[in-house]
Amino acid sequence: MSERPTIRLGLCGFGTVGQGVWKHLERSRPALESRLGRRLEVTAVAVRDRRKARPVKIPAAKLTTDALAVANDPRIDIVCELIGGTGLARQVTLAALKRGKVVISANKALICEYGAEIFACARRHGGHFLFEASVAGGIPIIKALREGLVANRFSRIYGILNGTCNYILTQMEALGAPYSQVLAEAKALGYAEADESLDVEGWDTAHKASILAWLAHGTWVRTDQMIVEGIDRITPADLQNAATLGYGIKLLAVITRDFQTDEICVRVHPTLLPVRSVIASVSGVFNAIAVTGDVVGTTLYIGRGAGQDATASAVISDIADAAALLRHGPGAPAGDDQPAAGERCPIAPPERIRSRYYLRFTVDDQPGVLARVASALARHRVSIASVIQTPAARKGAASLVLTTHTTDERAVRRALGNLARLGSVLETPLLLRIGEFAD
Repeated sequence: MSERPTIRLGLCGFGTVGQGVWKHLERSRPALESRLGRRLEVTAVAVRDRRKARPVKIPAAKLTTDALAVANDPRIDIVCELIGGTGLARQVTLAALKRGKVVISANKALICEYGAEIFACARRHGGHFLFEASVAGGIPIIKALREGLVANRFSRIYGILNGTCNYILTQMEALGAPYSQVLAEAKALGYAEADESLDVEGWDTAHKASILAWLAHGTWVRTDQMIVEGIDRITPADLQNAATLGYGIKLLAVITRDFQTDEICVRVHPTLLPVRSVIASVSGVFNAIAVTGDVVGTTLYIGRGAGQDATASAVISDIADAAALLRHGPGAPAGDDQPAAGERCPIAPPERIRSRYYLRFTVDDQPGVLARVASALARHRVSIASVIQTPAARKGAASLVLTTHTTDERAVRRALGNLARLGSVLETPLLLRIGEFAD
């Protein structure tokens, strides 16, 4: 062992993920070093507070409060950016890449916002940026897209990318409990953050979808170019209505590309999935992703999408890849460079985003209301496929649930805008998409 060269790592950030990386590196070090033919040494760990008590014990001599010093340390070969956020994390990442280092990150928000800059910096200075842990935790979806499925063009990628939302929807359906109650329980169990908005409003999933769209299509899609909707308006009644219709509800990222127009669409929203589909049955904090390629057909990936162990597993996988890269010398790993500019895709306009829809209205419980709603929809060529009417919580009101035949996003949005102005429609209508993916 003493004759093996040493690869030195710096950990920037020592929260849940950083401690998991340290713990599992220590546990599996002999097997890893034997496989890689190199010694692995964590040389420095950047923390906010050196005196803070931590469940994972680490020698005090390795601790520092200067993350940029770790990034710039000439002894360190691999920098693991586990800080989070987009401020200091970006500085650390760019500083290390400018020194030609390998940077490993679990930071989907950083990649979504600054990915183009980061990859350009890596190319310019001979560094490398690996990011398996940024999407779907322990599921190796990034390796699958960059390596295992490289022969394919991808017409559709969709799935559950946020375990917090999947847990909340699972519990709401199982218990018939309201969103607010299940959210409070998720926070108590540590599945949801104190500020849950990033998860439940869809932004965490949108950041991950942006990364997958770039990997699959060479196009950076900003969140303001996506449809992004969360789960906070879903009720137990919606879940029951969906079950009556033969569906479950999941928060999905959906990335599609039309190879005739070459347009790409990235959207994040609660979706009704047929109960017979595999992804509809994925429960709790698990993630699931279906990838449809023109060569392989559809492949499916299911596993833990978050948590210390799952994310640490993905980071250590990248450490192993980085060690192999350093051992074998220059040459970027597959997918490390951006695709050529000619491969970038235009964003699909709303009129070419087609789906069936689930619409819920709270309306006056009076004769003729359904006819007025149907007429308003018909004016925009939105036709009704089914109707469910039940009493609403408020006196003198009814809950009217419609499903539509296939229409487009622009038409249904315009129809809902008109309906919201009807005096007999008492609350903002709820719109959910129906995802009947032909896999």
